[in-house]
Amino acid sequence: MSNLDNIRNFAIIAHIDHGKSTIADRIIHRCGGLTEREMKEQVLDSMDIERERGITIKAQTVKLNYKSKDGKEYILNIIDTPGHVDFSYEVSRSLYACEGSILIVDSTQGVEAQTLANVYQALDTNHEIVPVLNKIDLPASDIDRTKKQIEDVIGIDTSLAVPCSGKTGEGIDEILEQIIANLPPPEGKKEELLKCLLVDSWYDSYLGVIILVRVIDGKLKKNMKIKMMSTNQEYIIEKVGVFTPKPKDISELNSGEIGFIITGIKNLSETKVGDTICDANKPIQKALPGFKPSKPVVFCGLFPVDSSEYQKLKDGLAKLKLNDSSFSYEPESSSALGLGFRCGFLGLLHLEIVTERLEREFDINLLTTTPGVVYKIHLNDGKIFDLQNPSSLPDPTLIKLIEEPWIKATIITPDQYLGSIIKLCQNKRGIQTNLSYSGNRAVLNYDIPLNEVVFDFNDRLKSMTSGYASFDYEITGHKEGNLVKLGILVNTEPVDALAMMVHKDFAQTIGREVCEKLKDLIPRHNFMIPVQAAIGGKIIARETIKGFKKDVLTKIHGGGALDRKRKLLEKQKKGKAKAKQFGKVEIPQEAFIGVLKINKN
Repeated sequence: MSNLDNIRNFAIIAHIDHGKSTIADRIIHRCGGLTEREMKEQVLDSMDIERERGITIKAQTVKLNYKSKDGKEYILNIIDTPGHVDFSYEVSRSLYACEGSILIVDSTQGVEAQTLANVYQALDTNHEIVPVLNKIDLPASDIDRTKKQIEDVIGIDTSLAVPCSGKTGEGIDEILEQIIANLPPPEGKKEELLKCLLVDSWYDSYLGVIILVRVIDGKLKKNMKIKMMSTNQEYIIEKVGVFTPKPKDISELNSGEIGFIITGIKNLSETKVGDTICDANKPIQKALPGFKPSKPVVFCGLFPVDSSEYQKLKDGLAKLKLNDSSFSYEPESSSALGLGFRCGFLGLLHLEIVTERLEREFDINLLTTTPGVVYKIHLNDGKIFDLQNPSSLPDPTLIKLIEEPWIKATIITPDQYLGSIIKLCQNKRGIQTNLSYSGNRAVLNYDIPLNEVVFDFNDRLKSMTSGYASFDYEITGHKEGNLVKLGILVNTEPVDALAMMVHKDFAQTIGREVCEKLKDLIPRHNFMIPVQAAIGGKIIARETIKGFKKDVLTKIHGGGALDRKRKLLEKQKKGKAKAKQFGKVEIPQEAFIGVLKINKN
């Protein structure tokens, strides 16, 4: 049975921790997707790291059969999406595969920043939205206030909003009935030529690449020959299936349905997310619009602490790339850290997740350099190029101007923290664009350079508001900035791993802080070590690590002692100068990590 009127494709969207995965669990349980014995908490969060951190990283799909109160049978295709800003590309492509969304709002917290971002994405994709008020079992729950907030801040009618509890299961039947009544069925024609959207793909070590598809028109069958329109490659379908949430083989996928296919592809780069799949024997002329590829915004160097683990790191990155197309890497070498890789991420949480997975799954000790963003460098001869690594900045005399990425930040906070948040944003070179109120909560909009945000902005925002403020951002474009490369020299040798791009006004303060930190963290040697911060050839800050002193005069006494003492001290001085000239300064890992943790203002 796959009459289009009986199918509902919908995504579950919400802010972090508002209960998406828990409500997905309850719906799966109610529709009999898994038995009582197979059920576990957050059944769709399959990675260990997702379960430990309590966050969703990869969007997951489930096909369920539901019998409504009037006795009709329906097919529900659910996509559980991540809530964190770093994984919003997962949300956007999940929305393209659906016609409607369930918007979950925590009735104790109300509307938060990521709630807004995800709702606007859903509305841009022309979704019908069913609001759901979760956590009504908690004493702090306030349904009327939350409804009013949704109407004031988002502008969605909440007269049909469903109060529920993901924990107790209360209200789940009402949510399912609302989905049937208010979300539209998919449009599509079974008789038309095959047209599919490639929603996601990941690598399985037994089956090769598994491709998640949404069939728009026509149908997909086993042994059918298909064509990827962006690459013009042709493949034969070996397997067609759906997730219930366990993988289940079926004979065909019809228009309006979501499922997976396996074609024996071994390389993930052949399956571009957002691509159109058609019948190789009856190709269509026009591809679907697809969606924008995710672009890395934060870059940093990853180096193995033990250089013999380089190959292990290389293999680990290649395997992670198979399941995460949004992550990029290329080889890089550093005089201080040896061989490693320059990696691109969608944000700091993405960076943290990837490094944690590398250390855990591949048993590698890693060192990460200062995270930085992509700058556009305009040279005097008219050329423009993207700069990811500050250490490869050309000579300043060749540069006409440097542009840095800016973001539009939305911060939602209880009123009492507003003053300190405005001060934080101003210190980060932010420009306020809007301030509005919903009850006792302020909604702040700021334009801020991304460079100022990737470092420690979210941590500081959470600590100064006791975790009550929420923050979301989208990249708006590049603007010219008065930026300089701050280089760090240890024993007159530049340490490229510590080079960073900073605003000229903050350069001296940051340079001084880095030098002071390194002075404490680099162990003393037998010779004096100068630690300097420089812009080009100009030293703007310096600290000195004193060398060990050996008393060479203790055994000297008797006649002519003064002369002999002077000679010995001269000899020691020459030895120290020679040691300084040829001595290698060992910079411990803690020193790099310590510098990364310096607050930038």
